Amino acid sequence: MTSGEVVASFVVPVHPHTVLAPDQNPGWRRLRDAFNDAAQTIRDLDADLLIIYSTTWPSIIGHQIQADPNPEWVMVDHDFHDLGSIPYSFNIDADFAHAWNEANEQRGLQSRCVNYKGFPIDVGSVVALTLLNPDNSIPAVIVSSNMYANRSETTVLAKSCLDVIKTQGRRAVAITAMSLSNRMFTDFIKPEEDKIHSLKDDEWNRKILEFLEQGRLEDVGQLSRTIHRQIRVQKVVAFKPMWWLSAMNGNRNDLTGRILAYEAIHGAGGAVVHIDPTSTGIGDKEYDEDDVEFFHGERGVLEGSDEAEIDQSREAERTDETSVSESGPALWDPTEAEGSVNTDAAPKPVGAYPHARKVGDMLFLSGVGPRQPGTNAIPGGPIHDENGEPLDYDIKAQTHAVVNNVRRIVEEAGATMDQVVDVTTFLVDMKRDFAGYNEVWAETLGTVGPTRTTLAIDALPTPIAVEMKVIVHMGE
Repeated sequence: MTSGEVVASFVVPVHPHTVLAPDQNPGWRRLRDAFNDAAQTIRDLDADLLIIYSTTWPSIIGHQIQADPNPEWVMVDHDFHDLGSIPYSFNIDADFAHAWNEANEQRGLQSRCVNYKGFPIDVGSVVALTLLNPDNSIPAVIVSSNMYANRSETTVLAKSCLDVIKTQGRRAVAITAMSLSNRMFTDFIKPEEDKIHSLKDDEWNRKILEFLEQGRLEDVGQLSRTIHRQIRVQKVVAFKPMWWLSAMNGNRNDLTGRILAYEAIHGAGGAVVHIDPTSTGIGDKEYDEDDVEFFHGERGVLEGSDEAEIDQSREAERTDETSVSESGPALWDPTEAEGSVNTDAAPKPVGAYPHARKVGDMLFLSGVGPRQPGTNAIPGGPIHDENGEPLDYDIKAQTHAVVNNVRRIVEEAGATMDQVVDVTTFLVDMKRDFAGYNEVWAETLGTVGPTRTTLAIDALPTPIAVEMKVIVHMGE
């Protein structure tokens, strides 16, 4: 048996309009035609398994996997029952479902199989399988989206799935059933009046699609936290499928993307996107989070989490004014003031100041170092130990981490790195570190072209080698 692989991935919308009422709106028809194109692509690839990760099947206790070999029922959407009903009879690969469940357990995840006659299939999965696999010729498997799963848990879920794909030698297609922006109109509208709910939603939708078209799937996963705050999505579940899809493709940024359609469905952003695993040869993987292989219950709700771990988790979530850093002075919660921009995705300040402040169309960042949010760890290592004794460290790793922290703050403000106009960099050892820092600069901020001043200084408040002061122009 040959080694299995993911031969294609798709992002598809979840609303029933594309099945029941495609001709009531030109955009809905374009989405339906894009579904048809995707279905033909899947047939041409000789895929033998469809894997659906659906945001419209939420779970709370671990993940659930559909294992009924032939679920049959009639789906009526809770909001759009006036459109009609969708009878379904699906071909589910129960053997794969059970194998995936076992692989989850081996990697420390909580999951279970569902095999109950009459157990309703969610609308996103019904829409995806009805249109992508209309003759049921390809077996499928459906997994729920856990409401509280973090990125580590979602990544491991994908790796467990890949374990089974490779073991069974399958030609699998990974499908995420999701909206982009998911704010819908709260009143019924005429089909011809449909549009994206807001300009901000449309802007972020198009940024996501830009990344997907460039094959930058991991970048979408990294940006998802900022996106869901900007478009006012209240549950991170809206972007968990991007974490899952990224991990199903090796957290890569060099895939080949194709946008088949992007339209509004009752105010929400719906898109059909094809992600081909073929490398473009130009993407650069920038996976700046732990590449986890096993889930150890970091959420504090799985079996095996003792009381001490839970207490530590709760303590970490407290919002005291300051907290003690293992790598330097006390840390502070960012200052909140008019125009301030703060984010949990950046390390806490070491004093009473915000991460950034917006004045008009200008954004001014406080000094940004390489410390990591939450852990306060320093990529590349600190420059000295707790006794002040010098340590060897990697200036390139520290500089990369600084740039990543800058990016998180800039994107939290709704800006992009292309809008950075001026940078002042502080190095504690100019002679030792300038060459390495300059190399990373050329690869990152150097491609943007801001003005730059680099200064040698005696020390920084924490044991780091580099810090940047950044100015962004957010205008046109």
